[in-house]
Amino acid sequence: RTTNNNCTYIQQHSTQQEQGKRTKRKGPLHLHKQNTRTLSLIHQLQKYTIMFGGFSANKLKTQLKMAVNRFGIASNKKSAIVKQQKREVAGLLNEEPPREEKARIRAEAIIRDDDLVEAYEILQLECELLAERIKLIQTSKECPQDLVSCVATLMWASDRVDIPELSEIRKQFRYKYGKVFEENALKNVGGVLNERVVSKLSVQPPAAYLVQTYLETIAQHYEVEWTPKMKLTASELSQPMAAPIGSSVPTARASGFVHVPAVTGTPSIDHLPPPVAPVYIPPASDTGSNPSAPVGNFDEVDIFVPAAPTNDLGKPRDDDDDYRGGGGDGGGGAEYDELAAKFAALNKK
Repeated sequence: RTTNNNCTYIQQHSTQQEQGKRTKRKGPLHLHKQNTRTLSLIHQLQKYTIMFGGFSANKLKTQLKMAVNRFGIASNKKSAIVKQQKREVAGLLNEEPPREEKARIRAEAIIRDDDLVEAYEILQLECELLAERIKLIQTSKECPQDLVSCVATLMWASDRVDIPELSEIRKQFRYKYGKVFEENALKNVGGVLNERVVSKLSVQPPAAYLVQTYLETIAQHYEVEWTPKMKLTASELSQPMAAPIGSSVPTARASGFVHVPAVTGTPSIDHLPPPVAPVYIPPASDTGSNPSAPVGNFDEVDIFVPAAPTNDLGKPRDDDDDYRGGGGDGGGGAEYDELAAKFAALNKK
């Protein structure tokens, strides 16, 4: 019995040792498998977040950097366009007569482009600041107070400038801070927006005095002698520029008859000139045979009757049958006398 008990104890002890070895071997491997599964789930969650929406600090930083470059390119392009427009305005003011109304419209476009470039530069600075503080944005649950104005201004300007990166930046901030924050930014609740950006991106036209100042500055820069013909009052200078009425448009520009006065409205019958009777002026070939015939008198018709042909001595030529209209039998003279008598009777009537 003692021997059997010892054998049983030895077997049980060896079995426990083997089980303990197996447990020690399986423990780290089991934990490694669990960590691998957890990491795979995290990667999948990140993929789903990128695909189906969600805040991503890396994506936000990339879009902010791209927006900075895009703002720089757009500003340079607008500046080149403004220089070309200034030369065109100077050419319009240098014409004779100056095309002042068209120059005012071009000056308003220059003012709007200047405001747009100014807004681009401010938004570019805000994007650079947010890209440098991306770690603070990522770790904070609420938007930091010193960044509220920058974030709200970028979200508000996303629909008002032609920068596609701002749309994605707006989405990332909506995922981070919620839709309520986005609605407050679009409505400027609390006046958090940058006032200068809001003013420069406004749809309201500039005041007339600003347009006048731009025209005078452009004329002075390009050495154009121009004085405004349209005198504006103090109240008109503070208001937007009035619509053109065509005062600077020359008359008969296509035909070149610039001296013809322009007619506006419908003239009354009392002011119409009296009618003038038409005068007939025949061509030179019609009056060549009778230069003394009156011109323009249609009451009586004068018929010119040629005289009988004569010789050099002033006597009728009897030796030539061609002048009597026949042969040598003398019949042509009688016919000529009859015709002469008929013409004389017509003249008497």
